[in-house]
Formats: sequence, C-alpha cells, structure tokens
Amino acid sequence: MNYRHDYHAGNVGDVLKHVVLTLILEHLRAKPKPILVLDTHAGAGAFDLAGDAASRTGEWRGGIGRLLDADEAPAALRPYLDLVRGVREARGATLYPGSPLIAALGLRPGDRLVAVERHPDAHAALAALLARRPGVRVEAGDGYASLAALLPPPERRGLVLIDPPFEDRAEYQALATALAHAHRRFATGVFMLWYPIKDPGAVEAFHQQVIASGIARVLAAELTTRPTTTIAGLAGAGLILVNPPWRLEETLRDLLPWLAARLAEPPGAGGWWLDWLRGEA
Repeated sequence: MNYRHDYHAGNVGDVLKHVVLTLILEHLRAKPKPILVLDTHAGAGAFDLAGDAASRTGEWRGGIGRLLDADEAPAALRPYLDLVRGVREARGATLYPGSPLIAALGLRPGDRLVAVERHPDAHAALAALLARRPGVRVEAGDGYASLAALLPPPERRGLVLIDPPFEDRAEYQALATALAHAHRRFATGVFMLWYPIKDPGAVEAFHQQVIASGIARVLAAELTTRPTTTIAGLAGAGLILVNPPWRLEETLRDLLPWLAARLAEPPGAGGWWLDWLRGEA
C-alpha cells in the first residue's frame, strides 16, 4: 500500500496515533527537564479535510469526524480533542493537525522538535507551517538516517516517532530494523512506531521481528474499525510503544474499547488489542 497521508488524514490510524502522541507528550512535560521530539517521517504537518485528497476518500469522517461532537468522550481523549479544536479555531475550520504540529504546539522553552521529511512538496509545506517556531528544526532527508545522526540527544529525554509511508511490504522489516538500531543508541528514550493493519500475516511477522530484537518494555496497541482481512483494505492501525510512560497501559485499556465502539463501521465491527510483546528485561 502507498499510504499517502493527505488522502488518509484524520482517519482511524491518525486518531490512534495522535491520541497516544498527546498522552506521551503530556507525561514527558510533567518533569521540568527538556525533551527532544524526533519525527522521522513528518509529512506536511497539517491537512485540509475539505481539500481534494481528503474529500476523495472521506476517511476522516469515520475518524476525527465522529469524535469532535463526542460530549461524552473519556477524559483521556479530551487533550487531543481540545488541541484539534484549537487548531481549527486558530487556523481554519477544516484543518487537521499532523504529528509535527501537535508536537510543536506543546514545546516548552528548552524543548526541541526535529521534523524530517523526504518528499519536496511535503517538506516545503512543513517548513512554512513551522517557520520561526522556537525550538523547531525542519530537515529534508531520509527519516531512517536521521536516527543515527540525531540519537542520542543531549537532553537524554524524549520521544522518537517513526511513521513511514508503507509504500511496500518491506517497510515492516525496515521499521523493525530501524527500531533495533535506534534503541541501541537511545535505550532510555520513548519510541512510538505506527503501522497499518491490513495484512494480518505481515503484522504478526513484524511483531516477531520486534520481539527478536530483544528490546525490553515493548507495548503493542491496535485499533480496528472492521474485521481484518487481506482483501478488505485498511482495517485500522497499530502502535509499537517502547518505554511507554507509567500508567499509559491502564489509560489505553480504558480508552481503546470506547474508540473501537465509536469508530466501528458498521456498528459492532470495531476491535482493539493491547498487550506487552516484551516486558522488563
């Protein structure tokens, strides 16, 4: 699959990724020491849900579109929803923030964001979006290569988000390999890896590769809106979380069932899964 993000912005995969991103950043900011956020495949940073690409698929309607009016949303979801609503109020009623904008909006003095994007158009859009923001650097280049160049960070605290485009099946292997190499350089960092759920066999093989790396404290979280088969297209998304914050597992165990029920297509078809691939070493 070629996961061009402008077509899929705001869908179930974005909801899962950005909810958890917001929760992790809140945890890291709870301590006064500065942090680095490294976003290796940052994309354009924001997306117009009324634009041609997002309108063509309409996937956002089954994701963020079902959450903005959710008055009964769990407390853990509210920071994410407040952020999305704030972006829409400040920048345009149909704008949806990507991960680098979410991270940039939460930076404190002394924190840093390095956002890396390879594709020229997306890089140009991201650089314009985040121009002149203190602590933010936008780089053009290979996101995987940035892991070796930028880790370990001098802050010794932070989050590494790896969210590649999954242009072919080999991306799972590249992702697992990149995590193993990056973790050796920054073993105390928080890592969040995003992956699509379309082919159950590919996902299972990816999990086994992560387990085989020997990395400790690896939590996997998945959210689907319909049954997973190899022919039905994107069913949902998952996250690999290394060194997840304390109590994040508990929060997600409460939040994921609510999201699965809210976003299911048709009602009752959604699912979720949360488990440790590896616990403590």
